[in-house]
Amino acid sequence: MQKRILGNGLEVSALGMGCMGLSFGYGPAIDKKEGIKLIREAYEQGITFFDTAEAYGIENEELVGEALNPFRKEVVIATKFGFKDGNANNGQDSRPERIRAVAEESLRRLKTDVIDLFYQHRVDPNVPMEDVAGTVKELIQEGKVKYFGLSEAGVESIRKAHAVQPVTALQSEYSIWWREPELEILPTLEELGIGFVPFSPLGKGFLTGAINENTKFDSSDFRNIVPRFTEENRKANQRLVELLSEIAYQKEATPAQIALGWLLAQKPWIVPIPGTTKSHRLTENIGGASINLSSNDIKKIDYAFSQTTIHGDRYPAHLQKSVGK
Repeated sequence: MQKRILGNGLEVSALGMGCMGLSFGYGPAIDKKEGIKLIREAYEQGITFFDTAEAYGIENEELVGEALNPFRKEVVIATKFGFKDGNANNGQDSRPERIRAVAEESLRRLKTDVIDLFYQHRVDPNVPMEDVAGTVKELIQEGKVKYFGLSEAGVESIRKAHAVQPVTALQSEYSIWWREPELEILPTLEELGIGFVPFSPLGKGFLTGAINENTKFDSSDFRNIVPRFTEENRKANQRLVELLSEIAYQKEATPAQIALGWLLAQKPWIVPIPGTTKSHRLTENIGGASINLSSNDIKKIDYAFSQTTIHGDRYPAHLQKSVGK
């Protein structure tokens, strides 16, 4: 797989792997042996960039650490700090002492002596961004962290952080059906030389075509509380998948591959991190890195999508409050 450079020199595969769903957010955790096997399959197929977080549960970082341990030197591991007690439901906590504690815990769980990319998971309104960036800068100077990232941060926070410690990557949601980052975020990242790591590049699974209004999610699945995933909105948004399917048919690809190819064509410093628990979906996603869309293809896709209306917010109101700060 081709490589891309994030920010100030972090080389990664053009597609990464989001590991959250292996044990958090999308229903029951995958069997540990199956999770290890899947992560190693990703590596064997060219993926060198793996994403986890303290907030995804202790077992998630431990799974990633164990799976990647045999080839640790060849891969880039990203993890995150920023929630009270590591629980996203408890609100933010990016106090310097907490950042340091999370770093030590993550190093142990990941079975490594350095965190390649350390993100602030959400901006903490109670801790100055200068203090957050300064703490990560110290961790970099101490050799415990290599690069600094932010997740779902707004332009003001990005600029404040970058002035203290260069931000290598911003991780936020971005896909054909969530394009808000194009307004302010992408121009700012381009200006400052910061890479972009879109999560949910397949619309939390919707853009694969595998979800419709009749789909039943597990009771622990996060999508049960997402407005965009109500039965009514899933039915209304099917036109988006139909459009993707039409384009995919012409390109002898799948809707997911077109969605990933579209993202990769936006900027050379964009690295999507689709997640999956299935081997065949992993291989399908990796195929998206080989999709070549011309500028004319992109125009056609953008025009087609501009003629459709997307129904439902991407987050429930209480979660939306903590993004874009």
